[in-house]
Amino acid sequence: MSGKRVGRAAAILLLLLICTSCGDVYRPVATPVVPPPPNPGFAHIAVVVSGNGPNDPGAGTTIDVSGDSAVGEAKLGLMPGHAGLVANGSTVYVANRLDDTISSFSIFSPTTSTTISLPPGSSPAFVHTTEFSTAYVANSGNGTVSAINTLLNVVSATITVGVNPVALSETPNGQKLYVVNEGTSGVAGSGSVSSINTPDRSVNPPVASGSWTTPVWAVARSDSGRVYVLDAGTGLVSAIDTATDAVVASVSVGAGANYMIYDKGRNRVYVTNTPGNSVSVLDVSTDTLTAKTVTVANPLSVAALPDGSRFYVAGATVSGGTVTSQVTVFDASSYAASKTIALTSVPQICTPNTPVELSMAAAADSTRVYVGNCDAGNTAIIRTTPNNSPGSSAPQDTLVLNLPAPVSAQSPSSPGGTPPPQNPVFVLAGP
Repeated sequence: MSGKRVGRAAAILLLLLICTSCGDVYRPVATPVVPPPPNPGFAHIAVVVSGNGPNDPGAGTTIDVSGDSAVGEAKLGLMPGHAGLVANGSTVYVANRLDDTISSFSIFSPTTSTTISLPPGSSPAFVHTTEFSTAYVANSGNGTVSAINTLLNVVSATITVGVNPVALSETPNGQKLYVVNEGTSGVAGSGSVSSINTPDRSVNPPVASGSWTTPVWAVARSDSGRVYVLDAGTGLVSAIDTATDAVVASVSVGAGANYMIYDKGRNRVYVTNTPGNSVSVLDVSTDTLTAKTVTVANPLSVAALPDGSRFYVAGATVSGGTVTSQVTVFDASSYAASKTIALTSVPQICTPNTPVELSMAAAADSTRVYVGNCDAGNTAIIRTTPNNSPGSSAPQDTLVLNLPAPVSAQSPSSPGGTPPPQNPVFVLAGP
């Protein structure tokens, strides 16, 4: 009996405990702490590189795409001319030609820069990479390519290439880097194209071609199977098979052509020919390289929207020392010019008839096109989408702002005035 009583008492006690636990008893509640959402203005950025004369450091201005405003200004070296982004789009590298340095800065802290020194006489001219941990620099002064470890910001290798390397193009798979060696000015046939195996940085024999005279630019196809090289002297764009380094096709775009871009969305190459007043559009889906040509007065640079709808050509005309610039908008399907956007009419102070005078880039979200206006000292921001806001509506492809470049070191035009702005020479769009 005593055992039954003990069991009965234990059961009652257990029931009491269960009921107590079902009562109004306080329990601590874990409330997750949600961090503030990222600034939507930094979803996409553009970077404008500006020169400040031969004796003073230039500037790298980071622009918030959605806000149409400058969010940071990094100090660069002397006579910056070209820039590139690492593969994740977080760090910018800028070639400073006059003081043999590379500047780097993060888009998340775009006011602080790091300086990487190169050997005297390097004269860095071009920066490019499709990798995360290495950026490559074409040194036009000493015929080398510098490999920069982007984690440590130090030069990890120096690779000898041809005479006067002026442009680079790395395949998207990161396996090969092509180097465009312009050669010695006035020396026929001194130009060449080198290829580097990036995993071990070995240099392959020069790409054989009977047409290299003054190659000036290169772009890689998105599948890494072809690289296209533009030769300004012959006016040929040549397709190189990246597996064999053999030229498999060529097409003429006219002598004097000196700039081109690759449009991943439509698998096209756009080539500007300033003296020929034309832009050639090449279908590079096959080695037939079918070409379509549009007419533009004195085209200097071109940008294509990532959404594949339109492409934009910046051109300029000079009269009496005054340069008048504009952007012509083309439908990417019909090739018809839909609009001409006037920019500025100012005294010419920059190198005429070069892409530097009007550098262009399209934002990754296709909402803006940026035009660095070297002569005017500003960056034109073109809104590519309609603005339907009440009271401030505007159609697509409208100039919304001329964003001034940072103030230069030059003296003001009048006592007590503001010094003139620096001169934008290169525009780079982030991912």
